[in-house]
Amino acid sequence: MKLRPIDLTVGAMFVCLMAIGANITVWFPMLAVPIGGASVPLSLQTFFAILAGLMLGKKLGSISMLTYLFVGVAGVPVFAQMSAGPAAIVSPTGGFIISFIFIAFFVGLIAERNKKNTIPLYTFAALIGLLVNYVIGVTYMYIAMNTWLELNISYSLAWKGMIPFIIKDGAFACLAALFMVNLAKRVSFKWKAAA
Repeated sequence: MKLRPIDLTVGAMFVCLMAIGANITVWFPMLAVPIGGASVPLSLQTFFAILAGLMLGKKLGSISMLTYLFVGVAGVPVFAQMSAGPAAIVSPTGGFIISFIFIAFFVGLIAERNKKNTIPLYTFAALIGLLVNYVIGVTYMYIAMNTWLELNISYSLAWKGMIPFIIKDGAFACLAALFMVNLAKRVSFKWKAAA
């Protein structure tokens, strides 16, 4: 895949958006929503990973998410709570970080194959991205808790703990689809012309 300067620029923009999305409640703590006695931070990482797939396509979208992962592992504080380093990947929530690469790939794949600018298509692609996010993230968290953290929890309990986050990210996934439909009317995407 030959990358043009504009591809590198837009990919880098998504690395920055992911860092902002991960830490939005650091700068704006009022964006943490109380649900059932718990505080759910309004992280926008899944939203931006879905948009990366929709806007950049499967290749460039997944490359930008891989770059985000490498930047964080290298020590730049781009992960949640301004964290960085390999420890973030081996933490129980490291699977969610890894899943962003696959979200962008599968969302981009669906968008590229259909070549239509419709709300149902983008919503379907966004919800597939959300499913990929939680299947990888929750499974990784379950394995981490039951192995190296030695906390015995069931797989169903791991999923139940994610319900408020799934609701929040589901709403943001639908918002990403609506945003993309409006954006696609105004901007031509390279992968649509090349596909």
